[in-house]
Amino acid sequence: MTEKTRPPAPAAADLTAPPGDRPRSGLPAGRLKAGRFQVGRPALLAGALGLLGLLCLLSIAVGSRQIPLDQVLRALTGPRDTEIGTIVWDARVPRTVLGLLAGAALGLGGAVMQALTRNPLADPGLLGVSAGAAFALMLAVGVAGMTSLYGYVWFAFAGALVATVAVYVLGGLGRGGQTPVKLALAGIAVTFLLESVTRGVSLIDPQVLNRYRFWASGSLAGQNSTTIMQVLPFLAVGAVLALSLAPALNNLALGDDVAASLGRRLRLIRLQGVVAVTLLTGAAVAVAGPIVFVGLVVPHAVRAVSGPDQRWLLPLAALLAPCLLLAADIAGRVVARPEEIDAGIVAAFLGAPFFIALVRRRRLAEL
Repeated sequence: MTEKTRPPAPAAADLTAPPGDRPRSGLPAGRLKAGRFQVGRPALLAGALGLLGLLCLLSIAVGSRQIPLDQVLRALTGPRDTEIGTIVWDARVPRTVLGLLAGAALGLGGAVMQALTRNPLADPGLLGVSAGAAFALMLAVGVAGMTSLYGYVWFAFAGALVATVAVYVLGGLGRGGQTPVKLALAGIAVTFLLESVTRGVSLIDPQVLNRYRFWASGSLAGQNSTTIMQVLPFLAVGAVLALSLAPALNNLALGDDVAASLGRRLRLIRLQGVVAVTLLTGAAVAVAGPIVFVGLVVPHAVRAVSGPDQRWLLPLAALLAPCLLLAADIAGRVVARPEEIDAGIVAAFLGAPFFIALVRRRRLAEL
């Protein structure tokens, strides 16, 4: 009887060789393999820019009123005092710019929150940040009678900050400290509480109620260029703070001890992150209403194709989140012609199944 021969064992990698001489994965520089996807990050960034530009053009060209494309193009390059020029420049262009800014703010805010907390369910809408801003804003408008954006936007910032602190305190109670599910439950509880009080306050004044009903659904309509220019500085400061955190967030993902050993000041990082999320979410809620799930869906989709490197994830989230919001707004204008469905409703319709699938896939639903 002959003995079966074994195939030769594969040669082990020479770990003593310098890094440049070790075997590599075969992926060229600038490319990343994440799961089943293999993408080039610069190509992904260029594709996100192209998609965003296309959706911006569609947002200007498509609306509840059908206008031929050639007339839209003539209105963009010609006089603004015509009927179509007024529709394009006074309604559709500000609406598109608002979707661009609000979507980028929500995408950046969600990505920063997920990195800071290492919580896959973190989102300004789910953790009560948007509800806190909405509650404080409604108090400013309905009770204090403020009408200027510069007056009530500070209330939105304060409400977002207070709600964030409350959720983290509640989510850390009990055994085990903060967990993704406990934070999500605390955020849902705070959101429901604040929304009920907000609706109660809005019932006092019928005019405030009408304004609240339109605003609370998350709409990009009804704002002009003056309002957008007023909120732009807050969004710009929040975006700069968020993007500058990318290297520190990469270190923080390795654990607090490792980040501290690398010279990172953890309290300063978290403070900067909270300020960035507060500015981004408060400003977006002040002009577009509490739009949920955009900050949850987009960072996860980006992470699936670009990897966890925050230096790429944050810019891509800032580009792809407005794509989702603009696509939801366009769909809402087309599906219910001649009426409209607000972008926040369409975004929630798309995001809720993703949230359920995420919880089940990560086995976080131990309720």
